[in-house]
Amino acid sequence: MLARRPRDPLQALRRRGQELKLQVDSLVTESQLTGALEPSKRRDIYQRCIQLKQAVDENKNTLQKLNKADEAAPVGNYEQRKEEEHSLLEKLACQLQELAVSISRKDALKVEAHSDKEEDDTTEDDEEETEETAGEEEESEGDEEGEQEQASPKQAETETVTYIALGDFAAQQTGDLTFKKGDVLHIIEKKPDGWWLAKDAEGVEGLIPRTYLEPCNKEDKLESSEGSEEGNEEDGEEDVEVVDETADGAQVKQRTDSHWSAVRKAISEINTVDVLATMGAIPAGFRPSTLSQLLDEAGNQFRASYFLQPELTTSQLAFRDLTWDAKAGTIMSRPSRVSLILTLWSCKMIPLPGTSIQVLSRHIRLCLFDGSKVLSNIHTVRAVWQPKKPKTWTFSPQVTGILPCLLDGDCFIRSNSPTPDLGILFELGISYIRNSTGERGELSCGWVFLKLFDASGVPIPAKTYELFLNGGTPYEKGVEVDPSVSRRAQGSVFRQMISMRRQPQLLVKLRSLNRRSRAMLSLLPETLVGSMCSAHLLIFYRQILGDVLLRDRTSLQSADLISHPVLATFPLLLEQPDVMDALRSSWAEKESTLKRAEKRDKELLKAEFLLVYHDCVLPLLHSTLLPPFRWAEEETEAARWKAIADFLKQSRENEGSLKALLSPDGVHKPFDLSEQTYDFLGEIRKNSG
Repeated sequence: MLARRPRDPLQALRRRGQELKLQVDSLVTESQLTGALEPSKRRDIYQRCIQLKQAVDENKNTLQKLNKADEAAPVGNYEQRKEEEHSLLEKLACQLQELAVSISRKDALKVEAHSDKEEDDTTEDDEEETEETAGEEEESEGDEEGEQEQASPKQAETETVTYIALGDFAAQQTGDLTFKKGDVLHIIEKKPDGWWLAKDAEGVEGLIPRTYLEPCNKEDKLESSEGSEEGNEEDGEEDVEVVDETADGAQVKQRTDSHWSAVRKAISEINTVDVLATMGAIPAGFRPSTLSQLLDEAGNQFRASYFLQPELTTSQLAFRDLTWDAKAGTIMSRPSRVSLILTLWSCKMIPLPGTSIQVLSRHIRLCLFDGSKVLSNIHTVRAVWQPKKPKTWTFSPQVTGILPCLLDGDCFIRSNSPTPDLGILFELGISYIRNSTGERGELSCGWVFLKLFDASGVPIPAKTYELFLNGGTPYEKGVEVDPSVSRRAQGSVFRQMISMRRQPQLLVKLRSLNRRSRAMLSLLPETLVGSMCSAHLLIFYRQILGDVLLRDRTSLQSADLISHPVLATFPLLLEQPDVMDALRSSWAEKESTLKRAEKRDKELLKAEFLLVYHDCVLPLLHSTLLPPFRWAEEETEAARWKAIADFLKQSRENEGSLKALLSPDGVHKPFDLSEQTYDFLGEIRKNSG
């Protein structure tokens, strides 16, 4: 006889959730005394913690399978109640994970302190007695592989590869293997989905996540079983076998460098990402953002302000990409190998981080890439996120009016690189802050590389592309964003199709240029990625740059400083998008007052643009009321927006900023010569070949 389905499944799950919450609260209260409790009591709490975590996961899995049709009677606000229950279970799971990590760390510290004390006691004995004692302890623990290693070094080639655990992992479902930080695990089979079949020291087999592991050797195994790490430094210069994971299959290489002891010490330390993964706060495929690190650590090498500057020829005696068209009376247009418009549509099925971290920004960073190195500036577009669709990110194509250019999903792509592997690298990222420590950081939620040319060198067609995201970094292959989805994809074709729909993906559209857009973008540098809503402002800058460097300079051999505040300060706007928005808004207002004939006069437009720039941007850049720009800080961004809006409002009311500049209430930064002088030799890009 079939089991009878409960009449109100959601209500039953909610009751079960409340019971679990009471048990978790009771366990947390009891665990606050773990420092004074006996080890057996702490182990009991740890086991109960794992059992409760399994119960919470089972309740969460059952909740995900429910739908409105399962209810015997209509339920009001069904989706909202279901979402609230899911949030409660996520919070409980996070609490249990943090509690388990905390208890295991306390035990590890006590073991380490105890082992240190034993080492101090044994230093007074003879070395031979110490070696005999250590050998007896190893034999009593049943660790015979170490002796076999010393007796027969060749046997290591046929033994199972061993790894050391970077953190604690509790089994999530049947077939998983629970282990703790520092455990040595024998890898039986490396599966492509990131879940490997392993065996622990007691012979128990199960699946474990690859991201929790680091390669180790026999010395590491003996040291970890003895519970001491201080002696590792003495053996740092000996040959050490490590597993190279960059090749197809495990290859053993000999290491003889003296820094390997420091590497082994670093393996035992858990960095921020490992801690977050251990706590279950982030999926296994998340990594520190590669493109964000390049922006922070490489100066201005990957910033738009660098690529906007003119480039010298190989001889460094002339400008390569900034030439004068005497017939047209302006800079000459330069076609490039790639010139197109990219529209970001949406990101789907992006995994959610846990409740222990607060997301400050969701965004995409993109650049030109050849599979190994970045070939352009790194452009950032912020995504729009709604709690009703938590796994979906959207963008705002064709930004107009008061919408920030940071949200503009329409991007222009220009490149003259001859490499056949040229493409666009997309990296989805989140800026976050940890609730417990206040630590800030940026994580990659997945990446994808879209090649712009096929194998025969033909450009790919302009259409919408549905791109499946990869986990890890752009230099890792075969890593899933969320390995649990692929692991559960085995089975029928229907299950595999459902699993594909659950894979994280990015929707983008490539658009070919019409005549007007092609002519406009050809005035920009040959290599540049940026927002379409501010492209016309960049063109003004390039045209003024051509006038000053090519037309108005008294001698082309002169390299003196040039007095021009617009050329000196405009690149700063590319790193302060809200000031760029102020310029875009002010210029749109000015342009609306011009007549049609005036809009066709290029010299008049440049003169009016210079006036608007002096009236709007320069006072803002040097005002003390404008806080320094900081990425993904909501309070700072709001304060800057308010200061900019107040300034623009006063300028409109007073028909210009002169009154505000002369007002005793206005305070500005001390004058600096760099505000007025443009040093083109210090700003230009030098051609390396």
